[in-house]
Amino acid sequence: MSSVLGIELPNHWPAIPLKHVTSLVNRGTAPEYVDDGPVRMVSQAANQLTGMDWGRCRFHNFTGNVQSLKGYLLPGDILVNSTGTGTLGRVGYFTGSPDNRPCAADGHVTVVRTVEDLDSKFLFYWLGSAPFSEYIYTALIVGATNQIELNRERLRDAKIPVPSLEEQRRIADFLDAETSRIDRILVLRQRSIAVLGDRITAVIDSLVRGQRYAQRVPTDFLPLGEVPEPWVVARLRSLRCQVQTGPFGSQLHAEDYVANGWPVVNPANITPQGIVADTSVTVSDEVRARLTRHILEDGDVVFGRRGELGRAAVVTSEQAGWICGTGSLRVRLNSGEFHPGYLMRYLGIPALRHYFLEQSVGSTMANLNSSILLGMPLLLPDFAEQEEISRECDSVERAIRYQIELIEKQSSLLAERRQALITAAVTGQFDISTASGRNTT
Repeated sequence: MSSVLGIELPNHWPAIPLKHVTSLVNRGTAPEYVDDGPVRMVSQAANQLTGMDWGRCRFHNFTGNVQSLKGYLLPGDILVNSTGTGTLGRVGYFTGSPDNRPCAADGHVTVVRTVEDLDSKFLFYWLGSAPFSEYIYTALIVGATNQIELNRERLRDAKIPVPSLEEQRRIADFLDAETSRIDRILVLRQRSIAVLGDRITAVIDSLVRGQRYAQRVPTDFLPLGEVPEPWVVARLRSLRCQVQTGPFGSQLHAEDYVANGWPVVNPANITPQGIVADTSVTVSDEVRARLTRHILEDGDVVFGRRGELGRAAVVTSEQAGWICGTGSLRVRLNSGEFHPGYLMRYLGIPALRHYFLEQSVGSTMANLNSSILLGMPLLLPDFAEQEEISRECDSVERAIRYQIELIEKQSSLLAERRQALITAAVTGQFDISTASGRNTT
């Protein structure tokens, strides 16, 4: 009885080095990218388990015989991402170009082409199975940290299970049917999550803009349009509040960051669930002492002023003392006049995001400053109603995010089942001719 990667195979299944059943195991070519060209280049980003993402493909400025191009692709070729942590090892299957334009893999993708005795789809499933994916990271890579890459010769020497060609095709057909069914469900789950996310945005927007009020009046404060009649419209600067940008680059240097210090709140740390600290971005007591103007207090609102505008969160008592980062703005409100939870929700409504994008001073990336924030139009119900709106928003988001969490758990279990099914099939753990895949774990 033969085995591969410690897994026993059926008696009639040999384990053979990949190089003996392939005619090509090689990286693609380094392209000269153009907006439009004669050859589509398949990159690591375009190479996905569920098929090629043609929207991520670019074009190569090439003249000559495309079939001589290194990495030229034929239907049935297997593509293996070959550089970088997180993407390395992802396996895709090439079925053809969407517009009959020739395609080639770029230099970060390895092309594997089988001989006649090996079904390419069977090999695709084996190379994407859990045991082989783990084996890639333990035995087939060279380099360190994020500079890792797949070693071609080690890949060629890796052993693979090789049942009869007829059995390979049965297994591939079975997995095509089963994984397609699971993938369709996963796509529907992702759509459900997107719809629920839009639902959160819509409900919060309706609450914060007072859409339940029948009587509304027009306002000159764009982009608010009509507003509830009893509410006040003002600029943030007209209220008693402090707006402070994070420290400039000259105030915070790379060497100032230490392990297990005071967290620095940058835009990436501001999430819909609140502020999430990055333990690798913290500063010492000494550095914090010179950044006293940027120390956060309980009830402050932190707003991301770069990139994806509209992200805001309220500082909790546990987060008091953390540092407002370079890419963030801190708003400190007058207690009893403006509720921080209401302001946080208000900053994230679509109308305000559109306003911030229009006012942005960045040339390549959206970027706000304190003057823009102070000049933004505000809808102001009385404090008690602000507090009530904040509670309603929290309640709605909590309920919908619970639904999202359940769907994500279902999706995770389906993905695990998909992988288990592939591994069981390509290692002969059950008879494909009588299996439905329903009892595989």
